[in-house]
Amino acid sequence: MTRIFTDMCSDLPEQLAKRYDISVIPMTYTLGGRDRVLSYQNNDPAGFYAEMRAGAMPKTSQINSETFIHEFLPVLKAGDDILYLAFSSALSGTYNSARIAAEQLAVDFPERTVCIIDTKCASMGQALLVYLAAKKLEQCGDLAQTRSYVYDTIPSLNHWFTVDDLHHLHRGGRVSKSTAILGTLLSIKPVLHVDDEGRLIAVSKVKGRKKALTAIADRLEEQGMDIDSQEIFISHGDAPEDAAFLRDLILQKHPGCRITVDYIGPVIGAHSGPGTVALFFLGSKR
Repeated sequence: MTRIFTDMCSDLPEQLAKRYDISVIPMTYTLGGRDRVLSYQNNDPAGFYAEMRAGAMPKTSQINSETFIHEFLPVLKAGDDILYLAFSSALSGTYNSARIAAEQLAVDFPERTVCIIDTKCASMGQALLVYLAAKKLEQCGDLAQTRSYVYDTIPSLNHWFTVDDLHHLHRGGRVSKSTAILGTLLSIKPVLHVDDEGRLIAVSKVKGRKKALTAIADRLEEQGMDIDSQEIFISHGDAPEDAAFLRDLILQKHPGCRITVDYIGPVIGAHSGPGTVALFFLGSKR
């Protein structure tokens, strides 16, 4: 038997984790001078964004190899294999920590497989890949086939998003201070995506929130494959109305597609900030 693992950077909806028996490894962050563990049991994204809007500046940290060993060990002892789909290595060292843990565990469990994959994805883009992998594993029951499917799918998994406040991107080194100030004054909203290497890239700028959301929907029209039969994910940083606006834009043209909407959690939200809205789908390219 193979067990699928991912981490809380995926923002995987809890109901999907339960439905497919996916193990989601907790992560830690600091907010208001206090260390906090992010898991399904204590996730309060609305409260997190309220604190950010009040001026709190969160900090995040990667998962260390000891945590992975702790999480993986009971599964290996039970005689199962592991497929771990990790947050993009271009954005975090978590993937490398998992790889180190797998190498250490291979010494004690040479008969078991611990497959660590750099998804080059983030937030619900990572969640969409995990969900599709879980469906594939349920269908075929084979780790090797599922691994191949994941590698084949990664290059087509689109991440398109916009942020409401450029100052959070400035804190993360994504835009300059002058760009953040001028963009805020002029209501300039960037359109960004995650590229083939899993890096965060600014693609264009538009004036106004609705135009930015429409620009994201336009990317689906340009690059989406079999849109009416797709599973599409939308995530947001405490901006449910804007997420609903984007969802409705898509459904007006593609009433047959299935759209899942959920929060961006604190680990990703610490860098993107309140008001972020993101769209994830399979396309002809990233």
